[in-house]
Amino acid sequence: MNSLIKEIKDSIGDNDDLFFTEHQLTDLSVVFIGLNSLVDLGPSIKQLEKMGQKNYSSKEKLKQISQLGEIKRNASEITSLLLEGKLMIAISLNSDSVVSVDPVPVKLNRAIDQITNENTMLGPLVSFNEDSLTNIGVMRKQLLSEKIRVKHFRTGIHHKKALSLIYYEGIVEENLLETVVKEIKGNSKSDLYSLQDVTKMLGITPYSIVPRVKTTEIPSEAAQSLLKGKIVLFLDGLPFALILPSVFIDMFFLESDKNLTFPLMISLRSLRIAGTLIALIFPGLYVALVAVNPEVLRLELALSIAQSREGVPYPAFIEIIIMLVVLELIMEASVRLPKSIGPTITMVGGIILGQAAVEAQLVSNLLVIVLAATTIANSTVIGVQNLISIRLLKYIVLIFSSVFGVLGILAGVFFICAYLAGVSSIGVPYLNFKHSKGEGNNG
Repeated sequence: MNSLIKEIKDSIGDNDDLFFTEHQLTDLSVVFIGLNSLVDLGPSIKQLEKMGQKNYSSKEKLKQISQLGEIKRNASEITSLLLEGKLMIAISLNSDSVVSVDPVPVKLNRAIDQITNENTMLGPLVSFNEDSLTNIGVMRKQLLSEKIRVKHFRTGIHHKKALSLIYYEGIVEENLLETVVKEIKGNSKSDLYSLQDVTKMLGITPYSIVPRVKTTEIPSEAAQSLLKGKIVLFLDGLPFALILPSVFIDMFFLESDKNLTFPLMISLRSLRIAGTLIALIFPGLYVALVAVNPEVLRLELALSIAQSREGVPYPAFIEIIIMLVVLELIMEASVRLPKSIGPTITMVGGIILGQAAVEAQLVSNLLVIVLAATTIANSTVIGVQNLISIRLLKYIVLIFSSVFGVLGILAGVFFICAYLAGVSSIGVPYLNFKHSKGEGNNG
């Protein structure tokens, strides 16, 4: 056995799904090398027999077979190709070179399905899946243009992964493209397992409260982002697109909104902005008006609130913190539990538990209303990451209002605005309200 095959066996030979199979390919005896967990050998051989030629010349065996693929002589490269699902053809186990071909793969990816985590009105229902090449194909279906450019990168040392970059030539900002490509090439040895790993590779801090990389599983959203001069990334294994840069208006604007009339679109987006303000301010406003500045209220309303809190043993701040934590637990449990019992647990936690807490005089009736309004308003934000960010930022306003009252609400909102003003994504300010390059004047 020559050194090439020996190096391959030394590298990945201790795997039961690695095969070295001798087979008669038309008139020539060859050895197939591959991983049966990635390669469907039977159909692959039939495919090669249809592509191959009859009556191979003994002097030109390798040359004839090389017409089926590419000749490879580097053991490390061959090993990487095997792990990617390629099939190798060798003249014999003593060959110093092999031919790499595309086999019939084992079907490991789910089909293109409907959107599951994001809902859209009057828009396409197709979603991305875990295979980056499939996602690129879906994107090309969305934008039929010769200006679409796709770049592939291989990243990682212990875990090789494909990272694909897509942009629209002529619209994309050149500085943005150069920065992203430079960061990817400069950190190509980084192993990518999650979104945090991708952000670190791009030089973006993973400790940001607001997302600096927009994620979406809606192809139409990713396609329209290209027309605004943004960049789309696909990582094998992640069933969504990564869009750079992420800006503040991504929290409220969906491209599918443009399928509505202009007044309806403006109304819908305004409602989302109002929902975000309600989610941020309402908990703090409750504490400020009940515990710190009750004199702001009309006398009748102040007496009504005081009567509803009669018998409650905790200060307003402790009361709302306890209920907010319970509510966060309920929301997290509804995500983790199986779909068959998740709605039931949510109903038990949201209705029965809240009613029991009121009847036991542990919380006031008004607090339950405030928390219900806050939770509903929080859900109007676009994107799971943005939703969680708002859930976290409201505690800043709550803490300020518990100390300074109504003035603390203003201080908390100012603090959040100052924080957002200092956030940037790949050099683009997060509070960038200008129309993106290539975007029209219709929203």
